[in-house]
Amino acid sequence: MRRLLRGLTILRVVLRYGLDEVVLSNFRHPWLLTLTRIITLGRRLEAPRGERLRLALESLGPIFVKFGQVLSTRRDLMPPDIADELALLQDRVPPFDPAIAIATIERAFRRPLEEVFVSFERQPVASASIAQVHFAVIRDREGRERQAAVKVLRPGMLPVIDKDLALMHMMAGWVERLSADGKRLKPRQVVAEFDNYLHDELDLVREAANAAQLRRNMQGLDLVLIPEVFWDLCRPDVLVMERMNGVPISQVERLREAGVDIPKLARDGVTIFFTQVFRDGFFHADMHPGNIQVSLDAASFGRYISLDFGIVGTLTEYDKEYLAQNFTAFFRRDYKRVAELHIESGWVPPSTRVNELESAIRAVCEPYFDRPLKEISLGMVLLRLFQTSRRFQVEIQPQLVLLQKTLLNIEGLGRQLDPELDLWSTAKPFLERWMLDQLGPQRLWRELRMESPRYAKILPELPRLMFDLLSQRPDKAREQQLQELLTEQRRTNRLLQSLIYGGMGFVLGLLVMQWLTRLRLF
Repeated sequence: MRRLLRGLTILRVVLRYGLDEVVLSNFRHPWLLTLTRIITLGRRLEAPRGERLRLALESLGPIFVKFGQVLSTRRDLMPPDIADELALLQDRVPPFDPAIAIATIERAFRRPLEEVFVSFERQPVASASIAQVHFAVIRDREGRERQAAVKVLRPGMLPVIDKDLALMHMMAGWVERLSADGKRLKPRQVVAEFDNYLHDELDLVREAANAAQLRRNMQGLDLVLIPEVFWDLCRPDVLVMERMNGVPISQVERLREAGVDIPKLARDGVTIFFTQVFRDGFFHADMHPGNIQVSLDAASFGRYISLDFGIVGTLTEYDKEYLAQNFTAFFRRDYKRVAELHIESGWVPPSTRVNELESAIRAVCEPYFDRPLKEISLGMVLLRLFQTSRRFQVEIQPQLVLLQKTLLNIEGLGRQLDPELDLWSTAKPFLERWMLDQLGPQRLWRELRMESPRYAKILPELPRLMFDLLSQRPDKAREQQLQELLTEQRRTNRLLQSLIYGGMGFVLGLLVMQWLTRLRLF
C-alpha cells in the first residue's frame, strides 16, 4: 500500500510540474504535439522547463536529487538550460531550519551548543539532499582554536529513503520477471547495491571513516587535499572536520584568472581517479562539481579539495586486475583481448565466438580514438556498448555500477575544464605502469616477502612431519593430513620454481636489453 501511495505521489509531482509536457515536447510527431497541448490545458506552466524539473526532483526527495546531480554533469547529453538548473542541486538544495540543526547537535552531544563549539554560524554555507553544512570554530585537544565544518543530517531522511527504495525494489522485481533482459541486467542486485550506499550515507561516522581512509591513501600523491576528521566531535548524525578553503571547480574563469593551469587540473583529475580505483580499490564515488574545490593557498596552489565522502566505491583485487587488463587492452586497441577477457570472466556465455565479439567491440570503440573530449561522449560509447552487450547477453556487474557512474562524472568534469583533454592518452601511461607493477618482478617480490614467514616455519618441519605420519598406522584423518602436507609441498615447489625461472628471465631480459643498447637497436 505504501508503495502504491508513493507511486501516486510521484505521478502527482510529474503532473504538477508538467514533466510530461517536458518529455512530449521533445518529439515532433504531429499527434504527440496535439497530445501535449491537450494535457497542458488548465495547468499553469509558465516557469522554464529546467526550473520545473529541478523543483520536481527537490520535492521528490534525496534519491531524485542525486539523480539530478548526475544529470547536471552531463552537459553533452542535457540541453544547457536544464543542465544549468540541475547544477543548483549540487549544493543549493533549500536548507532546513538552523534551529533544527542546533537541536540535532545538542541532542547528539548531550550538552549546549556553546559547550561544543567556540563559535557556530547559524546560516548554513551549503545544503544538499542528505545534510547541510555550517562553519564553526572548535578547540582541539592541545587547546588550539581550529576552523571547522559541521555537517548535520537532515531530519526524517530514513523513512523517505526507505519508501523510495521499496518502490525501486518492487519495480526491479517487475523488470526481472517481465523483461527479456531481466536476468542479464540484474536489476534487483543493482538496486540492492544502491540501497547499501544510501543507507551508508545516513551514518556520518561511516562518512568520517571514509574521509580518513581517503586522506591516508592520497597523502603521497600531492594532487588532492582531504580534510582532517575531528573524531571527538563525530556522531551518526553530526560530522565535524577541518574547514577547507577553495574555489568551486565549476568557477573555471575565476580559477583561470587566479593563474591555475586548467589543462593540468583536468589531467590531475584523471590521475586521481585512476589512482583511487586501480591502486587503492577505494574511490570517491560522488564526484560532482559541488563536492570538488581547488586550493588557491600558496602552499597548496592548484590542488584539488575533495568534500563529502558519504558514497565511496570499493573493488576487490580480482575486479581491479580484470578492469585494468580491459582498459589496457582497450587503450592498445587490442579488441580481441577485450573479447577474451569478457569470456574468461564469465560475463558472456562461454559459447560466444571471440571473433564476433571482437568485431562488435571494435565497431563501437574505434571511431572515438584520437579525438579530444569535446568530440566524444563516453555516455554515448557506454550506450552503444550496452546495445552490444544485449546482443551478446553480457551480464551486468552490480559491484561496478558506482564505478561507471563515477567515470561519467569524471568525463563531465574533464569536459568542463578542458574540452581538448584526450582522456585515453592521459590514462594509458598510468594503467601501463600499474600493470607492470602488478604483473612484473615487483609483484613477485612483494608476494615472496608476504609469504616468507609462513614458509620459513613450514619448510624445516616438512620432512619430520611426513616421516611421523608414514611411520604411524594410517587412518582417514592422517591420510587427509598427509595429502594437505603434500599439497603444501607442491605449492612450495611451484613458488621456488617461479622464483628461479622469474629471476633467470629477469636477468636474461636485462642482458638482452644491454646487448641491444650496445648495438643501438633499443
